[in-house]
Amino acid sequence: MERPRAEGFLIQTDREIVAALGQAIAQRVGEPRYNLWFKPYTKFSWQDDQLVVGVPNHFFQEWLQNRFAEDVRAAAGMVLGQPLKLRFVIDPELFQASRQAQAAVAQAQCLEPGDPEVSPQSTRQSDASPETGRSRASKADRRWRRLSDFVTGPCNRVAHASALSVTEAPGQGTNPLVLYGPVGTGKTHLLEGIYGGVRKHHPELRVCHTTSEDFTNRFVQGMRLGKLGAFRKHFRECDVLLIDDLHFLATKRATQEEFLHTFDVLLANAKQLVMTCDCHPRLTEEFTPELTDRLLGGAAWSLQPPDLATRVDILRAKSARDEPAMPAEVLGYLAEHLRGNVRELEGALHSVRHYSRVTGQPIDLRLAREAVSDLLRHAVRIVQLADVDRAVRQVLRLEPGALQSKQRTWVVSHPRMLAIYLARKHTSAAYSEIGRHFGGRNHSTAVAAEKKIRQRLQNNDELMLGERRFRVRDVIDLVERELAK
Repeated sequence: MERPRAEGFLIQTDREIVAALGQAIAQRVGEPRYNLWFKPYTKFSWQDDQLVVGVPNHFFQEWLQNRFAEDVRAAAGMVLGQPLKLRFVIDPELFQASRQAQAAVAQAQCLEPGDPEVSPQSTRQSDASPETGRSRASKADRRWRRLSDFVTGPCNRVAHASALSVTEAPGQGTNPLVLYGPVGTGKTHLLEGIYGGVRKHHPELRVCHTTSEDFTNRFVQGMRLGKLGAFRKHFRECDVLLIDDLHFLATKRATQEEFLHTFDVLLANAKQLVMTCDCHPRLTEEFTPELTDRLLGGAAWSLQPPDLATRVDILRAKSARDEPAMPAEVLGYLAEHLRGNVRELEGALHSVRHYSRVTGQPIDLRLAREAVSDLLRHAVRIVQLADVDRAVRQVLRLEPGALQSKQRTWVVSHPRMLAIYLARKHTSAAYSEIGRHFGGRNHSTAVAAEKKIRQRLQNNDELMLGERRFRVRDVIDLVERELAK
């Protein structure tokens, strides 16, 4: 086979040609789509005037041929310097790799010997509710999610790594650990994974897993019945304390004080604390200053809604649990059109399977479109400048009209810059229109404001909002959640 030469390039090896071809395709379809559909799943070869694209299965063959054939053909012509015919074929090695990956995912869903949900010894260490046999039984019967099942991506990788480190050496690393983010991003999954991991690898430790609501209810009951001693003994003598939804304590001052004392006792004895919260502790103003200070003494890592590639990985992992197999083009369609949380993705899978059973039709792209049409219709929301204005003021507790004022103090100018950045990101308004809305600013002022926020995001900087300092990323996260309501 004669190797084609890229026009204008000195390419010596087939590997260099493939690398150049990959770069050219990525430039045409975008890096995220290239990484999603090409990088892990295709092979390129050529025969005379024909470029052959190897794929793992029939679904990839149809999807790539229908969606990206022209882009591949144009990229090949640019790199190889000659027009080539294009053919997509199922490659045996890719096919086997795909089957092995699916089998590995399916096997990961099976219980392993010694996991807390199947081990007879797992009930030996009581956790959140030791008082009643019923509570013990409910904990023993509960199926705890595991860290090995958690799908990682740029949106959650640091939080997942921190959770793993806790299971390896409780109390010896980051302490306390706070995992925060919007609903459906995996906070509870990580907390349950820590619970199971610590009990499996450190059976000698006493692990307490509870919610802040349960902590509050039991604290109130202890006061009413005069049994605060038993309540405190239970929580203050554990080796690892895991509390879900800490923000539930936000308006409960007495419970916060009690939790603060428990926190101090455990930390003084090098016991591990891990908590989940819906936002960064610094942004929860209802926490007492003392509690906020304690929470910031360790590390706080965010979990964000999954990006496109992570959404595909999540769908692929969850769809592998049930039959029939979900075609790749269906997973790709759902991932591209549903940008919500993990529960929304899982719900879409259930909808597609249920619609297939009810109609008696096989699962394909047409059926998936019909099954999730209502879900997609409700998921699409047009954001206006007024929506951004309202959301920023709601989060930062500003008066109506504050973002239109002529003030240049930080308490107004920084929120205005955030609003301009978010307006540019979430609306179709031009810079001039955005500038006019936020105080009659001109085009160049709006451009400069957006640029400043982008730079601060890249540098992970903080903003001064009155007497408070907040990470830019955390404030934007809260505002975007407000926009989604």
